Amino acid sequence: MSADQEIMTTITLSSAPRLIPVRATDGATAQISLVPPNGAQCGLLWLPAMGVAARHYAPLAAHCGEQGIACAVHEWRGIGSSSLRAGRTRNWGYRELLRDIGTSFAAARAAAPGLSWLLGGHSLGGQLALLFISQTPAPIRGLVLIGSGTPYWRNFRWPLRWPLRAAFTLAPLVAGAWGYYPGRRLGFGGNESRGVIRDWTRSARSGRYCIVGQTRAAEAALVDVRQPVLVLHARDDRLVPQAAIDHLLAKLPNAPREQVQLDAADFGTRSIGHFGWMQAPQPVARVIAAWTARLA
Repeated sequence: MSADQEIMTTITLSSAPRLIPVRATDGATAQISLVPPNGAQCGLLWLPAMGVAARHYAPLAAHCGEQGIACAVHEWRGIGSSSLRAGRTRNWGYRELLRDIGTSFAAARAAAPGLSWLLGGHSLGGQLALLFISQTPAPIRGLVLIGSGTPYWRNFRWPLRWPLRAAFTLAPLVAGAWGYYPGRRLGFGGNESRGVIRDWTRSARSGRYCIVGQTRAAEAALVDVRQPVLVLHARDDRLVPQAAIDHLLAKLPNAPREQVQLDAADFGTRSIGHFGWMQAPQPVARVIAAWTARLA
C-alpha cells in the first residue's frame, strides 16, 4: 500500500497555511507551507517521508500552531508542488536534497523572523534532517524525529529481513532500467530519482551513510551533532523497528536524546504503524511542544 492510500487527506484545518515559493540554486522551484506563527517564539521546519507530498503534513502544522509552534513543511524535489519530476533525464541524490533543505530553511526564517528554529522529519525526512545539520552550520536549536531509523537490513527480523535485503539490491537496478524508481506503480514510496534510490539503498545495504559529491564523510560529520534530539516511535511501526532507531542514535554520541513511545490508545485508534499518526497528529504536536518548552 502506498503512503497516499494510508494517509487521510480530507481534514478540516483551523489554520490556513501560507504558501511560500522557493527556488533552488539550479532553478528548481517548489512551495513550502507555513502556518502563521501567531505570537510563537519557536519555529519548526518539517521534512516529509520519502515520496510523501508536503500537503499531507498540513494537520501536523496546524496542530503545532495551536501549541504555539510555527510550522513550515518542506517539499521534496520531484514531489507535490516541485517543478521537477524524476526521469531518465532528471536525476538527483541526497546532495541535492540537502541543498534544498537549506533553501527552505532560509525561506522559512525570512517569512517568520525572530524565531528560534527546530528541524524535524518523518522517516527518511528525519534521517536527512540529521545529515543536513551535520553537514551545514545552521541556527537550529534541536531536532525532532518520528518513525526514523537507519534502513539497514540487519536491523529487521524475519520474515522481513531477507526480502528487504533483496529489495534493496533490486531497487537501484529497477531505477536504472526504468530511468527512475516507479514507486507509484510498485506501491512503495513515490516516483524517485535514480540518485535518491542509490543513496537510500546504499545505506540500507551497508548501514552507513554516504553522500555522493560531499567533501566531508557523512558518518564522521554525524559525530559532531550536539543539538538535543527528540525521537518519537510508534510501537507497532514495522518499517522502523527499535533496532533501527538504536542504530541511528548510535551515530550521534554527542547529541542528548529523549525517546517517546507512541501508543495507539493515545490516538483513539487500534494501530498507528508508520503513517497512521498523521491522521490525528494532536498527540505528536503536544509532545513536541512540551519537549520544546524544556529546552528553554
